[in-house]
Amino acid sequence: MTATAENTAAPDLATLQQRAAQRAAERAGGRDRLRGHIVCDGLVRIFKTEGVEVVALQGLDLVIDRGELVAIVGASGSGKSTLLNILSGLDTPTAGIARVGEYDLLNLSARRRLSYRRKTVGFVWQQTGRNLLPYLTALENVELPMRLAGRRGGRRAHRERARELLDMVGVGHCADRRPGQLSGGEQQRCAVAVAVANDPEVLFADEPTGELDEATGADVFGALRTINAELGVTVVVVTHDHAVATQVRRTVAIRDGRTASEVRRTARIGADGSTELVSEEYAVLDRSGRLQLPAPFVDALSLRDRVRLNLEPDHVEVRPGDRAQDEREAGQ
Repeated sequence: MTATAENTAAPDLATLQQRAAQRAAERAGGRDRLRGHIVCDGLVRIFKTEGVEVVALQGLDLVIDRGELVAIVGASGSGKSTLLNILSGLDTPTAGIARVGEYDLLNLSARRRLSYRRKTVGFVWQQTGRNLLPYLTALENVELPMRLAGRRGGRRAHRERARELLDMVGVGHCADRRPGQLSGGEQQRCAVAVAVANDPEVLFADEPTGELDEATGADVFGALRTINAELGVTVVVVTHDHAVATQVRRTVAIRDGRTASEVRRTARIGADGSTELVSEEYAVLDRSGRLQLPAPFVDALSLRDRVRLNLEPDHVEVRPGDRAQDEREAGQ
C-alpha cells in the first residue's frame, strides 16, 4: 500500500465520486439497485481465422457498480478492447455471462441489440474522425442521436439539450463549428456530448486520449468525470494512458484475457489535516481460486514454473520453488 501527498485534485476526486453515486442512485430508483450494473462471469471470446482459434478472453470476471468511473488497462492483445466491444454490443461473446443492466448480451436478438446500442450505451472512439459527422456542426452532431431515436420535445428541446451538454463538457463555444474547425481535444469533448445525447446508462470510451497530448487529454478526461458526476452515467474507459488511469477510484488490469489485478484509490485526511490519496493493489481471485500475481512481483523474486505455498493463520505465503530440490526429487 502506498500513500502519496495529494494536491488539490484529491478532494475533487472524492467529491465527484460522491456526486456520481448520488446521481446514479437517483437514476436507479434507490441505492438498493446500485450494485452489479455491469457483470461478466467466466466470459469467453474465441475468434476463428482460417481454421486457427485465438482465445481473446479466457473466463474473465468483472463487476462494475452503477455510477462508477472505471479505467481498464492492459498490454496490447490482453483482451481489453474485445471486452469493450462485447459490452458495447459491437461483438458477441462465445460463452459465459455478460450483462449490462437488464440486457443479457449473450442472447440478444438483432432488434434488441439495436435498441441496446441506441438507448442504453454511448461510445467514444479513439479516432476523432469516427465520432463526428464532418458536414454537421458540433451542435447538430449532438442533436442527431436524439432525432434518430425519436426523443420527445421537438427540435427546440433537442437544441437546448445539445447546448447544455456541450457546455457541460466545456466546448459550448464550439457549437456552430464543424469538426474540421476544431482541435483534437475539442472534437473528443464534443464526441462525449454526442455519446450521452440520449441519456444512456453506460458510456464506453476506447483510448479517448490516445491521439492527444497530455494537457489536452486531461481536458477530455475531465469531461468524462463531469459527465459521470453530473449525470450519474457509469463510465468505462479503456486506456494505455497512465495519467488517466490514476485519476479514477478504481483501475482494473487485464492480462491474457482475464482480470489480473485492481488498484483502488481513496482520499483520506492525514494527521496534519492534509489530504492524501491512498492507493492499494489487489490481485483478483476467480471462483476456482486462481489469481495472477502482478508482473513486478514475479520478476522481483524470479518466480518461474512452480512456486511453494505455505498456509498461515491469516495469509498465504508464496515462495520461489527450489528447482535443485525439485530435480533431485524427480530423479529418485
